[in-house]
Amino acid sequence: MLRDRTMTALRYTTVDSVVGPLLLAGDHRALHLVYFLNDHQPKAPPPDWREDGRPFQEVIAQLKAYFAGRLRHFDLPLVLKGTDFQLRVWRSLQKIPYGETTTYGELARQVGSPEAARAVGLANGSNPIPIVIPCHRVIGSNGDLTGFGGGLPIKKKLLALESKQKNLFRL
Repeated sequence: MLRDRTMTALRYTTVDSVVGPLLLAGDHRALHLVYFLNDHQPKAPPPDWREDGRPFQEVIAQLKAYFAGRLRHFDLPLVLKGTDFQLRVWRSLQKIPYGETTTYGELARQVGSPEAARAVGLANGSNPIPIVIPCHRVIGSNGDLTGFGGGLPIKKKLLALESKQKNLFRL
């Protein structure tokens, strides 16, 4: 179950995407969660959440535009709940340019904790709103793809999509 006592009475919907079905959760004000439903351990929304696609029309429109290569930066209201450190990491993730990558070590330097690459990795892995907050753009210091909540094949697909679209925009 996707249970979190701080996230009760949320609305949710599912949407198909090029990386598989996604569960979106939030309220009438903001997006709280994006979850990959094709995970090897599928999760169901808590029973107190209500299925209602109305709050997610703009989220879905922006996701479709992103997957079609027409959107490079999401402009959505988000609710992020985490430690101060996690919030700093998630804000830094949002600054990674479309089609580019950074390393956990570089991200640690950006958040003011140059020795905390592993902690950055944990915060990155706790990102509740992947894709919109582009944690897939963080790679290992040796260039390897490492950890991703949706699985490495999805991370690879997202990076390839952005790389391909970025190349199309260069004229």
